[in-house]
Amino acid sequence: MTTGLKTPSSYYMEIITTFPPRPITCEAELIATQNRIDSIVSRRNLTQDDRDYLNVLGTLVYDYEQKHEPMPVLKGIALLKALMVEDNIQEKDWVDIFESESWVSEVMKGKRELTASQIQKLAKFFHLSPVAFLEYNEE
Repeated sequence: MTTGLKTPSSYYMEIITTFPPRPITCEAELIATQNRIDSIVSRRNLTQDDRDYLNVLGTLVYDYEQKHEPMPVLKGIALLKALMVEDNIQEKDWVDIFESESWVSEVMKGKRELTASQIQKLAKFFHLSPVAFLEYNEE
């Protein structure tokens, strides 16, 4: 009767012995784990054992970051500003969506709200749900 478990190869046992995967509890361990991931990813011709080990290390990094470094949820104009920085987009690039640079400027300064049409166009441009560009208060 087989258990369905795969017996680890000697190579896999060697890589997990060299840097045993353990839950990450501090920034130093996070950096060490990320460095280990980088050293493996930089190799050519990764084996299935390498990919399995990277999967384990990646899960440990993800778990730590979820507990200690939650990503802020950006909405509305804050999201638009972050996307513009990320994609190196200038206000003048939005004239097609906003009709004028002054309108873009006023929206960015919070003097005007996004219209439904602008929200639809931005959502399509960034491949996001229109809900991402809605402003609302969570009170």
